[in-house]
Amino acid sequence: MFAMSKDAEPVRSYDRTWEEIEVMLEKATVRMIQWKEWYEECKTEQDKEGMKEAARNHKALQGVVKTLKWTLGEEGVADPLN
Repeated sequence: MFAMSKDAEPVRSYDRTWEEIEVMLEKATVRMIQWKEWYEECKTEQDKEGMKEAARNHKALQGVVKTLKWTLGEEGVADPLN
């Protein structure tokens, strides 16, 4: 977690390495796939609450993955907000 100054501006260190970002991308991708698998398992079991949780987390991680790819300058990822 980062500290906030009194003007509510985040305090950033800018000390992440490209390797750290690559590792985080891999972790996020693996977790995203796991949530997709969990969704399919819940669907088979007709667990609607589990399906909702899995879908929500899968979608959130899609955004994380896209943002990390954008940060790394991956070809084809022009804007993580679209």
